[in-house]
Amino acid sequence: MTRPAPAPDGSALLADAAPSMSAAFAEFNAAVFRDGTALDRKTKELLAVAVALTTQCQGCLRAHTRQAVRAGATQAELAETVHVAAALRAGGAMFHGGSFVMPHSHGPNA
Repeated sequence: MTRPAPAPDGSALLADAAPSMSAAFAEFNAAVFRDGTALDRKTKELLAVAVALTTQCQGCLRAHTRQAVRAGATQAELAETVHVAAALRAGGAMFHGGSFVMPHSHGPNA
């Protein structure tokens, strides 16, 4: 049985198609996660995990969870990060439901 050809590396294709933008993003990303700023590396990586959970970016979750552990994040810190992200996702639904859904659910045009 013949195996299908592997998919091309999308990151490499993106960098080839837009090299200056890809380089600018790489530089920006490196600056954001650089040590010696107001936030330590572990805090930055835990923030990145929380954001990746809310945006549901699988690649970001893999990379930043790995980096958070390397920076010293414990299982308890990662678990709490998951719950903070979940609370924000749920809070957004509650806010938008109260602000945009419920006001239109009653009255003469409902």
